[in-house]
Formats: sequence, structure tokens, C-alpha cells
Amino acid sequence: MPIFEAVRLALQQIRVQKLKSFFTLLGVIIGVTFLIAVVSIVNGMGKYMEEDFAGRLLGVNTFTLRPFPWFSSGNVTEEEWRSWQRRPKLYLADVPGIVAALPAGTRYAVESQNNITATSPFARPRQVEGHSVEGDYFIIKKYDLSAGRVFSEQEAVLGAKVVVIGDEVAQHFYPNLDPIGRELKMGGVPYQVIGVMEKQGTLFGLSLDRIAIAPVRSPLHRLTNPRGDLDGLLVQGATAIAMNDAMETVREYMRGQHKLRPVEPDDFVMETSESALSFLVKIRKYTTGAAVVLPGIGLVVGALVIMNIMLVAVAERTREIGVRKSLGARRRDIMAQFLVEAATLSTLGAILGILLGVALTALIAWKTPLPASVAPWSIAVATIVGTVVGIVAGSYPASRAARLDPIVALRSE
Repeated sequence: MPIFEAVRLALQQIRVQKLKSFFTLLGVIIGVTFLIAVVSIVNGMGKYMEEDFAGRLLGVNTFTLRPFPWFSSGNVTEEEWRSWQRRPKLYLADVPGIVAALPAGTRYAVESQNNITATSPFARPRQVEGHSVEGDYFIIKKYDLSAGRVFSEQEAVLGAKVVVIGDEVAQHFYPNLDPIGRELKMGGVPYQVIGVMEKQGTLFGLSLDRIAIAPVRSPLHRLTNPRGDLDGLLVQGATAIAMNDAMETVREYMRGQHKLRPVEPDDFVMETSESALSFLVKIRKYTTGAAVVLPGIGLVVGALVIMNIMLVAVAERTREIGVRKSLGARRRDIMAQFLVEAATLSTLGAILGILLGVALTALIAWKTPLPASVAPWSIAVATIVGTVVGIVAGSYPASRAARLDPIVALRSE
């Protein structure tokens, strides 16, 4: 029997028995829907972490020199945490020596940050994320301004009381006003607003626009890090290769400064987007496995339902099978008919599941802070899996139908 004829007969049977076909498809629809939705969330999270999280928080082709890691790949023991606290701190006085050792064309910036209460004459007090910085911070972070300017090198050296604020800070503290030139107090110290950053959006539901950036030599540094040390030194290479060269240069310099012997491990870390996301890569791997296994249970249930329905169909259509055999239908024709019918049924369920999965993904992305992005490969896999489930589930009923004796089948009522 031609494949298209078998498909036509299968669709005809589905059309005749709409309700039974729907309940037969339900298991496959549910399994495929959640397969698409969960894989989409995992895929979206991966892209979100690699592109937005790493790009915004760490920078492109950038590593951050710190005394201890900010992003841990596992549980940190109390002993390990105490050993990190005993490590040499990074101070502003250490920066010129490190910068002098960097390859030509490398950018750098220093940073300390903390939550600080800010006030203005036009709004109630509110906490902002205060950053005290120096160097090419705005370039490395790709922070563009919607108004005003960044502080100059001279202002940075003198520790001028100037500040660049995020869009949310501008909206809250200066409603319907131009913030440029106005006063913003942080820790009771007045700063002049000289720039407003373009809207950055959110990261995992947390605003990136509730930020205030001032020179590291200004009084803000005593609030962001009262001990006087730095949270980190950001170093950016022109390319990934240049970044790796800079990392090796900084490693050699720091080991020399800390007088570490060859057998001693580093007492500092250099975090890149890859190292910071290593623990998320593990989580993503396990989550992807769960995303495939758990909907797979629904597909198994769907396969069992299809097999049961197809066995019922064989019993109901025994006389039809006998008529077809008596008119010359071969065993393989009968088997092909029922296999194609089961596969068509299951594939149709998979297609409906894909549509529902895409709709559910869009709803999740719209209504929740969870990023979700449909992976094209998941649609292809879901379609193939749906077809395979139908073929596997229909194999036994099709074989049983093909083995029926035509004379016995014709006697069936």
C-alpha cells in the first residue's frame, strides 16, 4: 500500500472517531508540551546566563582579579571560607604595578560595590547599588549614557564628588526633572549628578538600573568597602587570546608579589565568564537531562494508550481486515496501514504538543522573570519522538492484525 494512501486512511479514521482519537493523543500531547517548555526554559536560561549575565556583570573578553571567587562551583566549607578571608587583599596601591605589567592595548578598571542609602530633595530615601570605580569601567561594561557625561580622569584622580546614576535612580529621585547638575546624597555626602545611564533592564528580576557610580577616590569608597580594599580589578583584552595572555601576565606578577613558591597554589582568583558560569553549566546539563526524562514518562504513558487503542481498533475492524485480505491485501499492507495509523496519530499529538509548548513558553517569558527561548532542535526532536512513539506503540497491534486468518476474520461480527 502506498504510504500516502495509508496516511489518508489513518486521517480518515481519526476524523471519524474524534473523541477517542483526542484521548489517545492526550499522553503524547502532554509529554511533548512539557518537553518543549522545559527545554525552552533551560535553553533560555543558558543564553541568558552566557549573553546577559556574563556580558553585563563580567564583560566580554574580561577577567576579574579578586582575592577569592564570587561565583563558586559548589558548596564552600567553613574552613575554605576562612582560608579565603586570610588571603592578601587587593588595594588601590597595588593597581599601578599590575597595570604596568599588562600587555599593550589592554583595558582595566577597579571596582567596589555595596548597597547604600541615597537621598534627594525630591523623593524619599532609597537604597541604591553604589559602585566606586576607576579606569575604563564604562567602556568595559558597555555602559552608554542617555544624558550627561562620565567623570573625567582628573575628577577620578582628585576623587571629585560626582556621580553617574542609573535610569531607575533618575526616575525615583528626580521625577519629571532633569537630574543633570542636581544633588544626590549618599551616606550623607552630597554628590553632583553628571550623567544618566541608558536603561539596562533586569537580570533574574533584579533591576540593573538602581545604580550610582562615583570615583573610587571619592568618599563613596569608604561606604562601598570600609576596609579600604577593592572588590576586584577588571582586565579586558581586545580578543579572547589577548585576555588569556593578560591572565598569564597577571598570574606571574601576583605570584611574584605574594612570594609564592612553584608548588604553592594561587592565593587569588581570576574569574572569567566561563569560570563564573561553570556551576551553571553543570546545572544546565542535569536540568536538560531531567527535561528529557520527565516528559518521557508522559510519552511512555501515551505509547501505552496508543497501543491499547490500536488493539481495540484491530478487534473492532477484524471483519474489515478479513474483507481486505480476501480482496488481495497482503500481510505487509495490513501491517503498514495500522503502523501508519498509529504513527500518524502520535505525530499529530506531537504537533499539537509542540504548538502548546511554544505557547506555554511564550506565556512563561511574558508573565515571569524566567527567560525562555524555544530551541529549534527541540521541535525536530519532539516531532521525531512522536513518530517513533507511534511506530513502537503500533507495532504489536499491526503485527496482530497482519497475522489474522482471512476466513476467521470474515466470520467475525
